[in-house]
Amino acid sequence: QFEFVESGGGLVQPGGSLRLSCAASSFTLGHYAIGWFRQAPGKEREGVSCISSSDGSTFYADSVKGRFTISRDNAENTAYLRMNSLKPEDTAVYYCAVDLCDAPTGWARTPFGSWGQGTQVTVSS
Repeated sequence: QFEFVESGGGLVQPGGSLRLSCAASSFTLGHYAIGWFRQAPGKEREGVSCISSSDGSTFYADSVKGRFTISRDNAENTAYLRMNSLKPEDTAVYYCAVDLCDAPTGWARTPFGSWGQGTQVTVSS
């Protein structure tokens, strides 16, 4: 069972920054690719980013490329999403999940397991 605790969300003005954390408690995070997903009100959940476990490759949705950075600290069993230059359209609940991504095959956007509680990000002036 893959269990995560997401944190770090909040209210930020346009152009601001946040760093989200994704802590794994029930398994070794370093063995898996980790994806960040988000769901805005009235919209379907979408993939934001993924980081491979095998080769360190990173992948981003076009809408966040150049503004968001995904990383992982396997010793801390935690993944992160640094979000800069935030826009109102980034407002959503953000979730992390085990995913599939690496350099040879790309990003599957296939989350495994149940969703956690997520962390709310609101970008507004």
